[in-house]
Amino acid sequence: MSRRPAATRRRGGHARPPAAAVHRRLVGRLPRAGRLTAVLLLALFAGGVVTLLNGPWLRVERIVYAGQHYTSEAQLGAVVDAVRGTSLLSVDSDRLSGELGSLPAVAAVQVETVMPGELRVSLREKQPAFVWLTPSRKLVGAADGAVFAELARDADAPDLAALPVIDDRRAASGAFHVGDRIDPEELRVALRALQLDPAVAGSEATGFRIRIVEEYGLVLVSDQPAWHAALGVYGLDPAATPATDDALFDQQVAAIRTLFATTRELNVSWIDVRNPGKVYWAP
Repeated sequence: MSRRPAATRRRGGHARPPAAAVHRRLVGRLPRAGRLTAVLLLALFAGGVVTLLNGPWLRVERIVYAGQHYTSEAQLGAVVDAVRGTSLLSVDSDRLSGELGSLPAVAAVQVETVMPGELRVSLREKQPAFVWLTPSRKLVGAADGAVFAELARDADAPDLAALPVIDDRRAASGAFHVGDRIDPEELRVALRALQLDPAVAGSEATGFRIRIVEEYGLVLVSDQPAWHAALGVYGLDPAATPATDDALFDQQVAAIRTLFATTRELNVSWIDVRNPGKVYWAP
């Protein structure tokens, strides 16, 4: 039996791959229709996101405030207006909340973005605890003595009508402004004097007012019967404590009661009890 001669390879050449292998290799290298579609959709999505972020739909067009009473829109705008026209997604709510929370009247704040194009600022303001009158203005303060609002002295403020009022007629009080803090001990004693039951002082008055003047400090004022009692300056003695101030105040009230036990209240116009051990009075 004769053998088939072996295939010979051309010197210096390569064997040609079968046609089917070449086809498979080319198909593997060329992108399929699904791949082209995915790439196209991805490009369209990326372009859409960029357009959305930079387009007018997500820009801050409206700023809405709620809960403000003592905080003016000018104060709010000084903090918030800088984000007007910027992207909602770039608004730093925490930063805005921190800056708004530092405003004098603000106790708490919430900042939220609402699509499309709205920024909402909701405030909870400090609770008014007293009114401090100065020669030119009416200051509104919180329980800790912080002054957070001011009005003209003669301004009509029905919402403040029920608050205790301290009438400070000292010249230095004209420099008090929003952001200041009333001396806590002076405020505490003044508020205690306003809450004093006239019967405890042996008086037939229906209530008292408090005035602060240069020479005598705190002055307890009765309108009917009409008389004044100088209590002195509280809050300046570094050695004094709330306990010692309360003891002094109690002694002063007792001195007034003792006076009215021996002298008709209607016959008294002025009492000096700054030193309760040595009381002076005038008819």
